[in-house]
Amino acid sequence: MKIQTIRTLALLGFLAITMPSMAQVVSKDSLNILKEQKETIKISKELNDRKLELAKLENELENATREVEKTAEQAQRSADDNKKNAEKLGDDPQDKKLARRADKSASGAQKDAKKARKASDHLDDLRKDIESLKRKIADDEAKLADLPH
Repeated sequence: MKIQTIRTLALLGFLAITMPSMAQVVSKDSLNILKEQKETIKISKELNDRKLELAKLENELENATREVEKTAEQAQRSADDNKKNAEKLGDDPQDKKLARRADKSASGAQKDAKKARKASDHLDDLRKDIESLKRKIADDEAKLADLPH
């Protein structure tokens, strides 16, 4: 039993001595190359994410433009109806039916004008987001070009 224990301890001692010489040595150059590759991958991922977001926003832009046109037309129709009803009420200010119609058309015109403003604001925000993303994409592409390959 003692001989087997001595053999086991001798084997473990031999392994302990030879293991460090078997370990792989990583040079500083290799570490720097790996860090640069990691940075390149990170920037490439951000660039791809931004390009996907840009494509999504550009698809939204067409719908937002149509929405602005539609709401602007509706707001103009409502304003025209309101003007007609107000003129009719001006001819007969005591008519309750005309007063009610003028009040409803004024409310409708106000709501439609608000919808048109919101749609226009959304379109403006969308355009700003697109321009911002385009600048960020250009910056990322410049960073990638400056990195060593």
